[in-house]
Amino acid sequence: MRFRIITALLAGALAAVLAATTGGHHARAEGEAAGDFDYYVMALSWSPNWCATEGQGRDAAQCRPGSGAGFVLHGLWPQNETGYPSYCRTTERDPSRARSAAMVDIMGSDGAAWYQWKKHGRCSGLSAETYYATARRAFASIAVPDTLKRLTKDVRLPASVVEDAFIEANPQLSRDEITVTCHGGRIDEVRICLNKDLTPRRCGADTIRDCRLQNALMDGVN
Repeated sequence: MRFRIITALLAGALAAVLAATTGGHHARAEGEAAGDFDYYVMALSWSPNWCATEGQGRDAAQCRPGSGAGFVLHGLWPQNETGYPSYCRTTERDPSRARSAAMVDIMGSDGAAWYQWKKHGRCSGLSAETYYATARRAFASIAVPDTLKRLTKDVRLPASVVEDAFIEANPQLSRDEITVTCHGGRIDEVRICLNKDLTPRRCGADTIRDCRLQNALMDGVN
């Protein structure tokens, strides 16, 4: 009996640690078979905020003075209803440097495009060429609100305002198909959930993580 109690306590402690380290989501393996997923999450990163924090010193094209980069495509991620695959096994060839470089206009840097293919694109089951083309079509399917395109000065605003602006600019979206995330007090990303044919769909429970900040910072476009 004493052994069973100790075993139960250890199991509970391990579950608590896993919840703390995975945000309460199921732990995810790596190297799954390509093409086995439920839907896509398209992540649009607010470039000025990324450049002011994580992008410092990386010499990414999107961070150079005068780039004018606002929302850029962080990635098109194969997603499951719970969790997501990564670094999948695929027989498809990796993209050439030239093909990755051709994504700079929407992804900010060729390095970002390559990394997204390596971690997420391989899981799509598509060739690198088709994955990049699909990511480009997904990006083109969503309109960035004009007010955010013209944001040249730093502002503080409720994160919900960003979501409202995207829904107004994209009437096909409903609130359960889009989520806004924050990091370090800043607007981080707008994430939109898409079916495999790139039509909007409801996000899974572990994808909907709306930022609740009322005073989130958006750095101005340079």
